[in-house]
Amino acid sequence: MSAECLSRGVRLGALALVVSALAACGTATVVRPSGSGGGGASTTPKASIAQPGKTVRVQKGDTIYALARIHSITPADLIAWNNLSNPSTIYPGQTIRLYPQGSGGGRAPTTVVTAPQGKGSTTAATPAATVRSNISWRWPADGAVVGRFVAGETTKQGVDIAGTSGQAVKAAADGVVVYSGAGLVGYGELIIVKHNEQWLSAYGHNRKRLVNEGQAVKAGQQIAEMGRTGANRDMLHFEIRYNGKPVDPQHYLPAR
Repeated sequence: MSAECLSRGVRLGALALVVSALAACGTATVVRPSGSGGGGASTTPKASIAQPGKTVRVQKGDTIYALARIHSITPADLIAWNNLSNPSTIYPGQTIRLYPQGSGGGRAPTTVVTAPQGKGSTTAATPAATVRSNISWRWPADGAVVGRFVAGETTKQGVDIAGTSGQAVKAAADGVVVYSGAGLVGYGELIIVKHNEQWLSAYGHNRKRLVNEGQAVKAGQQIAEMGRTGANRDMLHFEIRYNGKPVDPQHYLPAR
């Protein structure tokens, strides 16, 4: 998606990512602060109960506020611990940390009770500058790159690939569609594909979506027609997300 559109904020969350964000820019439904995200306590906790080493996977319909209530963490701490620049943007399949990162990357909570780590806990990996991927990525569309990824800038979380209306948009790798819709502000007609537990890819501004949520797709399979929904020109906005965090797609796509 264009930098100007991204700045309006989105929910990848599905995904996330982000991504929605994708699972990862993979997401699914729009996550709004007022939404319900399953069961749990009905009131927001006043003090966070950190759970070292434990993470949760965002499910369709989850919100940061609902997850905070369920896991006895204040929304402010949950947002800070996960470096969420837009708390209304999380993605199905995204990993949410239930404890502070440690050094840097978020403020320390004012009051925290540390809970014992459960047997089924998993540790969320923190992406490095360039995380190694075992996925064979391929370009999702032909065309010149007219917008590039800039680390740390929420308006430049992927690349923009110029093209023509109706041009084929293809899956960048094998995966499962976790979001297909137009519910994320600024992305237009959006598709998010989950490739595994860590990696998502997102495809925005399409004219027409050709796949549904839950559908398995193969690398190179056409999943949409390029368009300009949510943009001022025909193009594809493409994101790759690792554990819900945007990474530079051009570090993973083959040279051309």
